[in-house]
Amino acid sequence: MGNRTTTGHTAALVLITAVELVVFLDTTVVNIALPSIGAGLRLDEVGLAWVTNAYLLAFGGFMLVGGRAADLLGARRVFGFGLALFTVASALAGFADNAWVLVAARAAQGIGAAVTVPAQLALLTRTFTEPAAHRRAFGVWGAMGAAGAAIGTAAGGLLTDGLGWRSIFLINLPVGVVALSLIRRSLPADPPRLARSAMRLDLPGAVLGTTGLLLLGYAVGALADRATWTSATILLAVALALLAGFVATEARTAAPLMPLRLFRIRQVTGSAIVNALVGAAHVPAFALLALYLQNTQHYSPTRSGLAVLPVAAAGLIASRTVIPAAIKRFGARTLLAAGLALQALALAWFATLPATVDYLPDVLPAALILGVGLPASFVGVTAPAVTAVDQTDAGVTAGVVNTAQRIGSGLGVTAILVLASTVTGTAGYLAGLRTGFAAAATLALLGCLLTLALLRPNLLATPVARPAERPHR
Repeated sequence: MGNRTTTGHTAALVLITAVELVVFLDTTVVNIALPSIGAGLRLDEVGLAWVTNAYLLAFGGFMLVGGRAADLLGARRVFGFGLALFTVASALAGFADNAWVLVAARAAQGIGAAVTVPAQLALLTRTFTEPAAHRRAFGVWGAMGAAGAAIGTAAGGLLTDGLGWRSIFLINLPVGVVALSLIRRSLPADPPRLARSAMRLDLPGAVLGTTGLLLLGYAVGALADRATWTSATILLAVALALLAGFVATEARTAAPLMPLRLFRIRQVTGSAIVNALVGAAHVPAFALLALYLQNTQHYSPTRSGLAVLPVAAAGLIASRTVIPAAIKRFGARTLLAAGLALQALALAWFATLPATVDYLPDVLPAALILGVGLPASFVGVTAPAVTAVDQTDAGVTAGVVNTAQRIGSGLGVTAILVLASTVTGTAGYLAGLRTGFAAAATLALLGCLLTLALLRPNLLATPVARPAERPHR
């Protein structure tokens, strides 16, 4: 019985983390292929930006809905739906014959990813209840998410050069089909759900929150273009008004999409704030490094992609060795602070890159440091929040924390690239890239300091009771 249980848990972990790798891989796999996509579909820079942003905005905007759906309808059921949508959308993107089909397919991919990720965390929390197994599972999950961005950059170059840009989407199909076929036998069944569970989904909150987040992401990106600054400012005001309406709706609805009571749990609030900084620091780093290697060192797309593979390799090794032992001995707070400190060190190292690089002494050490710091941050920032709440709130809590990272990623990419471009105009291209790396390092360091300030050590939070439960207690 014990061996069968262990085998079943291993199968569940492999399935969940493989899907995690693929959905995060798609955040970066398209970057190096953009010139080929533009030539193939006659897209200008604005259209190409939407090929990237459609995925990122939908990923961030729909995650709260996905988290609440996992709680109400069952994590396994919602995981399967999200994976199916992601797989079908990948096929549509791979066979797209015009720009709008591709952009729509990328948005559908983002919705599928947004639904899948909170369900993954709810399934991990339910499956791995023994402390050591729980630490190992979250360590592997964090490494897969961190490795996805690095592997996506490398895979994008190899696939585009070898098989054409369509292959970066079609490669998802075999993974999706195999994963869908294994769900029933590998993942724990959902608990019984009332037939009216779907009716409890907070539709006004879903519309206000999702629309507000989508407009926020679009408006911040548009602010970088002086030609659209006025309209972007108006959209930003509308987005903030929608989000204010969302908070007001959540405060008075009986079954909110995002229960505000969760923010009385310090781990949830602290994790959300710090996770926004995790995203704002690490996502721009991959873009800056690709620009540095290709535009100043004249690396090819394939060579540039392979140069960041040590980030993924270091993360996978650390997740199986250092991270589970560290979280057991020092706790999630210390692991998170250490991970962000390592990120800050690596990004500060990149900020000193010379005009002519020698890869082994100049780039590789920082890439390895970043590779260890990323999964440490992912695990350290997620585990405290989802384990501090009742299992019935695990999905929405995962959605809150990961939405914060997606918002931080979008804002960080925009702000740091605009800063780099501004410095480039006055001090030169290399100075602009160095400034961008320094800004990202500062955000990582700020996240480290806030971790120590907001997340108290050895704090075992008591989940906040649902309103209906309070009179009984």
